[in-house]
Parts: sequence; C-alpha cells; structure tokens
Amino acid sequence: MTKPTISFEFFPPKTDEGLEKLLVVQKKLLVKSPKFFSVTYGAGGSTRERTWKTVSAVQQEGVETAPHLSCVGQSKDELVELINEYKDAGIRRIVTLRGDMPSGMGAAQSELRYADDLVKLIREVSGDHFHLEVAAYPEMHPQARSFSDDIDHFKRKIDAGANSGITQYFYSADSYAYYMNELEKRGVTAPVYPGIMPITNYANLVRFSDACGADIPRWIRKKLEELQHDDAALKAFGEEVVTRLCERLLAMGAPGLHFYTMNQSVPNLKVLDNLGL
Repeated sequence: MTKPTISFEFFPPKTDEGLEKLLVVQKKLLVKSPKFFSVTYGAGGSTRERTWKTVSAVQQEGVETAPHLSCVGQSKDELVELINEYKDAGIRRIVTLRGDMPSGMGAAQSELRYADDLVKLIREVSGDHFHLEVAAYPEMHPQARSFSDDIDHFKRKIDAGANSGITQYFYSADSYAYYMNELEKRGVTAPVYPGIMPITNYANLVRFSDACGADIPRWIRKKLEELQHDDAALKAFGEEVVTRLCERLLAMGAPGLHFYTMNQSVPNLKVLDNLGL
C-alpha cells in the first residue's frame, strides 16, 4: 500500500513578526515529511505580495511550496506575469482557484471567470512545468446549481490540465466516498486529497463553515456548543473527531491528507501522531 502523502496549508501573515512565527510552526511540521506546503491568496489577489513573500520564505526549507492563484479580479496580463514569476523562481506547484472578489467589487472585472480558464492559461503559458491542484467540494460548492453540475465542473478542471484536487474541509467521510464514486462514474481518475480542518474553537469553526458552505454534522455542532467554554475538553473532543475522520478516509483509499493548519502546529501534529503518520 502506498504511504499517504501529507501537505499543509498556511495563510500569509500580515507582519514580519508573524512570518517569523510561521517559520517556527513550519519547522515543527517538517518532522512529518510533508510533500508540500501551500500558501493562500486573498480575494481578488489582495494578498499578492504577502503570498509571494511567504512562499519565498517557506520554500527556503527545501520542501516544495505551492502558492494559491485565483483569477477573479485580475487581468490576464497580471496573471501571465505572476505565472512567469513563479516559474522563474523555481516554483513547481500551484493551487489553481477561481477565487472571490473583494467585498464591493463585481466579477465582471475579470477576464477569466472560472478555475478551468485559469488552468488552461497556465498550461498555455508554461506547458507542463507546474503540478496544478484544483478545489473539490464533496458537499457541493455553495454557488453550484446542483451536485451534478459541481461534479461536471471539477471534471472540466481536470480535462483542462489540472493534475489533482484538494477538497474543502468536511466532517462526513461518507460525503467524500460519494463524491469520489461520482467522479469515477464520469471517468475522472485524478487523485483528490481530503482537506482536513482540526477543531480547536467553536465560534471560529461555525463562522468559517457558515461562510464557505462546509457542513458541521448536528451531533458534532451540539457537542462543540456544549464544550465551548471548556477549552481543553473541546480540543480533546475535536482531536478525537478529526482523528476518526482521517482513519476512515485513509481506510477507504484517500491518497493523503491536506491540513488547513490555521498557521498552528499542535492540533495538526496531534492528529498525525494519533494516526501513526
């Protein structure tokens, strides 16, 4: 059996001090021999410089580092310039997304409308230089017209030249199993890595999940609500829930796990230790 791959996602810190703290977190996560780190990109490219600075610092450790790149809110020329910058800097992997507009701006200002358009552009500009990751939504993208449409959209991204997918986080292994089964029916064989969000705070998780359409099963939400003022008990419960989820995902053949770290090391390392990875 192939050993599952591990990867970690960071967001770009706002200050130099924050970046120094992040590099300490990175060193702790390196003990798990991750395949790559990824660095997020703000709405409409709003963190372009900070993303670039964070990618440059993180990749100094010699582990592949993948910037997120989104197309909404940016011109084709800006995107081509950035793609070439990443290529010249030795970046070999990009997480390719549609992205969101900053608040108050309309999508009409974008030359490329969807992630598959961006995948095509990257392939036109750089051939096979980059390994391209794209987003997958086992519980359906909140703006998708239907589950079937969402599956078709993921297939279009793969057909356009993407190599693999990373999912939005979820807490139901059955949703991932169903999603993968539907992709298989469409002839999609690209690996899709489950996105894992450790549970460390009730209010933050509910806010994130409501904003991005990720479902928190009722039994988990109710237990977290009950424990929200007992930090240690909540974290212990969250660790158990996420560990069991990962065990099920790996048992059903998930090729690896992609951790949304929230720029922390401890919650992610505890789950990986529990898994023996």
